[in-house]
Amino acid sequence: MPFAQPARAAAALLGAALLLPAAALADDRASGTLSLRFENDFIGDTDGHYTHGTRVEWVANDSTAGPEFLRDTLNFLFPFGDLSGGRIGYALGQNIYTAENTDATGLVRDDRPYAGWLYVGASLTDETPLAPGRDYSSLTTVELDVGLVGPQAFGRQVQNGYHALAGFDKARGWDNQLKNEPTASLIMSRTWRSAPLSAGPLQADFLPAVDASVGNVTVHGGGGALVRFGQGLDVDYGPARNPPFYSPATIANPDRDFAWYLFAGADGRVVAHNIFLDGNTFADSHSVDRKWLVGDFRVGAAMLVSGVKIELSQTIRSKEFTEQDDLDRFATLTLSARF
Repeated sequence: MPFAQPARAAAALLGAALLLPAAALADDRASGTLSLRFENDFIGDTDGHYTHGTRVEWVANDSTAGPEFLRDTLNFLFPFGDLSGGRIGYALGQNIYTAENTDATGLVRDDRPYAGWLYVGASLTDETPLAPGRDYSSLTTVELDVGLVGPQAFGRQVQNGYHALAGFDKARGWDNQLKNEPTASLIMSRTWRSAPLSAGPLQADFLPAVDASVGNVTVHGGGGALVRFGQGLDVDYGPARNPPFYSPATIANPDRDFAWYLFAGADGRVVAHNIFLDGNTFADSHSVDRKWLVGDFRVGAAMLVSGVKIELSQTIRSKEFTEQDDLDRFATLTLSARF
């Protein structure tokens, strides 16, 4: 049956997402940070384009935790240095994309395709700390994600199931979604953090960053910068980068028990491929004319108390395809706890 093979693949993805962290937690060195990230476009009072994302992630505190073969593989895949001393992380996520007009049952040719993406990931994150004679520290991450785009990513079921529970109208165009396709994506990022400027108990810092991805999900290169103001800014390297090319949202400093900050920043990227706009790689599917240049502006706040961090932000994204009428907006809520 055509349903069986993708369904088995989706089940295998979910099983891997459960088994890898379970194996890590069985290791007596496996203290770490668990993060739950939710994104939704409800802030903009819309329900289209990038409409929802969920990501569950665990990142070890100990640089010796995790399977050695996985560390070696990720270090081999990173072409810009040695990350063998970094911290292992695992992730399970789902992103959902729809046309702006979710009442239409037919194909809306001038709007983005419906798509769900279900993936599991493994990452390696290495920090170069602040040291005498150097006025910045840095955090470098490589992440390998494998997954599925298409009906067996369960975008329809998750979105319309939630809408039914919440009393919202269902999205009616899911029959036109992208077809089933396995995905592989290698995502790399580096963030620099300046030494903080202090004014009494308050601090400010500056965090420039670069990132890139290759694979059949996205091919892009870009960068940006973030400004923060608050206390205990060495707790982390700011909020995670935005989808579909995440970087880990971790508590980088396990010794910090209290911190808070406000942040604002902008990112830009050159996009050579985006499966959620360009359509399926190996099959005919709906697609739109992708823009090469895309930018994000985001503002938000974060607070850490006794190893638990909450972060809330809003992102405004420039138009991603030529037929798009308006900018997109979505909110992000991240809850992290250190164990």
